Amino acid sequence: MIEIRKGKERGHANHGWLDSYHTFSFADYYDPNYISFGDLRVINEDRVQPGQGFGTHGHRDMEIISYVLEGALRHQDSMGEESIIRPGDVQRMSAGTGVTHSEANASATEPVHFLQIWILPRARGLTPGYEQKYFSLEDKRNRLCLVASPDGREGSITLQQETLLYAGVLEEEGEVRHSPKGHHVYIHVASGTLEMNGQHLTGGDGARVTGESVIVLRGRPEAEVLIFDMV
Repeated sequence: MIEIRKGKERGHANHGWLDSYHTFSFADYYDPNYISFGDLRVINEDRVQPGQGFGTHGHRDMEIISYVLEGALRHQDSMGEESIIRPGDVQRMSAGTGVTHSEANASATEPVHFLQIWILPRARGLTPGYEQKYFSLEDKRNRLCLVASPDGREGSITLQQETLLYAGVLEEEGEVRHSPKGHHVYIHVASGTLEMNGQHLTGGDGARVTGESVIVLRGRPEAEVLIFDMV
């Protein structure tokens, strides 16, 4: 079964410095049908204005992934990590027993457009941790590149959960096929347009997938897509 969620149906909050769309219930947005899906708890599509950002705040017991689409995101945290996250980078922060961090647009002139993703960890009270890796366009061009996994296989970042996260960039008529390994699969179109098992999806759209043996994605004409394959 494939259940499409159009991007315009997501929660939306515009604070001026931050324009944010929420796939799942978050902050003041609540939808009882979209609280989470499997271990996937949050996909926020954020656009932050130049020189603005999220001040220091805390998290616990969550795997937090940042995936930048345009611009550059500055990260600092209580573990002593400082970094700039750019397109191609995938960053994971394990909040575990508790961390504080801040995220801000690293540019004074250009906005930053990124996805913040939360995945529930396999257990509470884990040791906090941090990891960041770069995956090139060639790694993702017309293929599904494994960017996060529970064991860091294929050079992916390591998650404290049995979730496989793939990223792909489909060119016009480019095609990829994915045979789900888990019981829950979530597709998120980060940008562009594509066809999934005969259905048309565009940037911001998503799909909950259960019971499908094969997922076929085609660029219509091109798209960047994330696949969350959850046991």
